[in-house]
Parts: sequence; C-alpha cells; structure tokens
Amino acid sequence: SDAICNFVICNDSSLHSQPIIFNPDFFVEKLRHEKPEVFTELVVSNITRLIDLPGTELAQLMGEEDPKLPGANSTASGFFRSLMSLKRKEKGVVFGSPLTEEGIAQVSQLIEYLHKNLRAEGLFRVPGNSIRQQILKDALNNGTDIDLDSGEFHSNDVATLLKMFLGELPEPLLTHKHFHAHLKIADLTLFDEKGNKTSTPDKERQIEALQLLFLILPAPNRSLLKLLLDLLYQTAKKQDKNKMSAHNLALMFAPHILWPRNVTANDLQENITKLNNGVTFMIKHSQKLFKAPVYIRECARLHYLGSRAHTSKDDLDLLTSPGPKELQPLKSQKRSRLDPCHQEETQQRTEEALKELFHHVHNMPDSAKKKKLIRQFNKHPTVLTPGSEIPISPAPRRTRSRSFSGLIKWKVLGTPVILERKSRDATPEPERISKENVHLLQKCGSPAHMSQAKLKSLEGQKEESCRRMRAHLLSKDSSSL
Repeated sequence: SDAICNFVICNDSSLHSQPIIFNPDFFVEKLRHEKPEVFTELVVSNITRLIDLPGTELAQLMGEEDPKLPGANSTASGFFRSLMSLKRKEKGVVFGSPLTEEGIAQVSQLIEYLHKNLRAEGLFRVPGNSIRQQILKDALNNGTDIDLDSGEFHSNDVATLLKMFLGELPEPLLTHKHFHAHLKIADLTLFDEKGNKTSTPDKERQIEALQLLFLILPAPNRSLLKLLLDLLYQTAKKQDKNKMSAHNLALMFAPHILWPRNVTANDLQENITKLNNGVTFMIKHSQKLFKAPVYIRECARLHYLGSRAHTSKDDLDLLTSPGPKELQPLKSQKRSRLDPCHQEETQQRTEEALKELFHHVHNMPDSAKKKKLIRQFNKHPTVLTPGSEIPISPAPRRTRSRSFSGLIKWKVLGTPVILERKSRDATPEPERISKENVHLLQKCGSPAHMSQAKLKSLEGQKEESCRRMRAHLLSKDSSSL
C-alpha cells in the first residue's frame, strides 16, 4: 500500500489521541475531481513557468488541438508500423482497449506477481513462451481468476505479457498530448554564474515539471504509471541479480510509455536519445514524481479553507494571477470576510505604537519641544488614546482677590454675577464682557447683535448707577462719623 498511496499517520491530543490518516494531497485530489477546469489551469500555468511551450504545443497539451506527432505525415509503411496496426485491430476487454479501471485491476495481478520475482536474469528483455502468454492473455480478457503462484507460468511470460498490454493501448501511457512537453523537460539544464546554459541537467526543475505533468494525466493513466514505474524502480534496485539497470529498462519501455503510436525509430532520430533518457530519469526518481508540489497543495488548501497562512511570494503571485474567481482568495467575498480582522489588528498595532510614543515624550527632559509635543497630544484626545493612561494634571486655577469695587458689585448685583459665572463656565463667550453688564446682556442679548445706540445707552446707565452708588456710600460714611 505504501507504493500506491502516500499517507502520514499523525496523533493529536485534542482528538482524544486517536490516529488520523492524513493525505497531504487531499485538497489537490478534491480540487481535481470537483473543479477540473480550475485545477488544470492552475497546473498548466506552472508548467509553462518551467518550460517554454509555444502556442500550438500549449494548445495540444490542453487538448484544444490534435497533437502533431513525428511520422504522422510520413507515407513510408514499414513492417513494424503495419504489424502494430494489425495488433491493435484485435480489441479485447483488456488488451487493445482504452485504459480503464477494470483493465488496471486485471493487469495489477501481473505487476504484483513480478514484484515477488525480480531476481530473474534478463527480466523484461528475455521473451517468454508464446503459448503460455496466449493462455494468460485470454484469461485476463475473460476476467478469469488466475493463480500465478501455481508455477504454471514463468516470470518472463508475465513480464512479456505486461509489455504486450502496454504496447496494444491506443496511445502511450503518457498520452500523445504530453509528447512535446516531455521533449522540453529533457532540455532543462543548469545555468553558470554568467547566466549561460550548461549541459548539466537541472534535476530539481525536471522533477517539478514531471510532477505537474503527471497531475493532469487521466486518472487511469496516472494510476497505472505509478504502479509501473515503482515496479521498474524495484527491478533496477536488483540489477546485480537480474542484470537490468534503469537505462536498460528504459530502452524496453520507452516505446510503450512515451513514443507516439505507429512510429519507428527512424521517425524519432533526433529525439530518441532524449526520450530514452527521459524514461530512465522517471525510473530513477519515481518515488518523488507522484507528489504534488508544495505550492499546488497550498493553493488547493486555500481554495477550500480560505486560510491566511503565510506563503511565499511565488505562491502569492499564483493566487493573485488572472484566472478563475475561485483561485483569487484576496478578492470579492473573502476580502470582505478578512478585512474586519485586518482592520482590528491594524488598530491594535497603532494604539500600541501611540502608547510607546507617548511614554517616550513624557520621559523627555523639560524643554520647548516636549511642551509642543504634549500640546499636540492634547489637541487630539480621541485619537491619541495613550494620553488617558497617564493623565496630565491641569494647570491650577488662580484665586482672584476680591477688591473693594468687587464687594460693591457683589452687594448690589449678587444674583446676576452668580448667573454670569455659571454661564461663563458652561459656554465661553466669544468676546470679553465685563461683569457689570451681565444682567443687561441677559435682557438685551449678545453685544454682536446690538446697535451702537443701545450700547451707548447701556454705558450711560452704567455710569449713572455707579454715581448714585458712590453718593450713597459717601453719605452713609459721613453720618457714621
């Protein structure tokens, strides 16, 4: 099971210590099945980032145009091409038919048997017995249960029959649409310090490109390819016994995995080395090729969970790149859902910064600059909230001494003076007004709205009242003497 699925067992104390099976590619597979168009566009956009695909080849990869393959326009009819065409006309339930899950289930019996017999010398190179192969082929086509461990069949019979099954498929396992993309992957090389291409293959980018291409393979093709490459990987590990290295195995399987149908080696003269080396690379790194790249996993997870986890700049570029609305988590509905949280965090950070600034100003030595900064804080009490934590004591009010004339006014105009003080504390007047005129202003209104004549009459009344008051006091003092 480890060869087919990559699962991680994790224990979480919050889940009552129950083991949970977690597939790291869960959201990738979910996006692939539920929204295949969105998934394909996401993967293909990253493929074109790694390899240069002209418009025609990109359209072929997307299935928008029929693939233009080598040898398609050739009129030469060799024996090999005719033989392969005749073999594919004899279609059965499994052999010669398009790849299905039923066919994979039948062929997986052969793969399982070969895993237990990898030490046979010349495996996949030495042909088996044709009669036993035909009996086994008919049994698989009819869906008959086969006991391969009975000893009736040899490992070479089973290995040859597996190659026959792949060779009779209507198209190679990697499909015709992917042919040009695999040729471009072989050209991915490292660059030197001056930015010039070298002849050294860039293995990391090649692995990444193959991971992406395998993601958009049809599900049956991808399932069988994983089973096959794992078998060839295990076979190459036993090359000291079976004498079959990864390169030797690639020569046996490249025509079935990657070569276009009805072509010969002459049709692929320019590219045959690239194709064979490409299959060799797949066998050697098969254990890494069926894992989705990390950024694809993150994009798929963000699509369903809308998490605000930190991502790299490349990941953010992918998420905000033009494309389907589903792959833009920072727009429309998600933005309205995330903005309140973002604003709350921003406000909290601002308040903390203001508090720190206010403490710094408060601890400064007395100077004109400090007074100026404190005045700025006091001008904005609602914004600069830190000032409320360290209150600034207001300036003490000076008590005014009561003069002789003030006592006279208090005796004569006591009630109006008190009212004037209350009104002054409640709402400050725009202009300075003497206390003597408070009782007159309450009757006549604001000085701004009075005419010059009224003002003169008020002044006259004021002088007259003062004259009478002085005369009254003088007469009283003289009588007492």
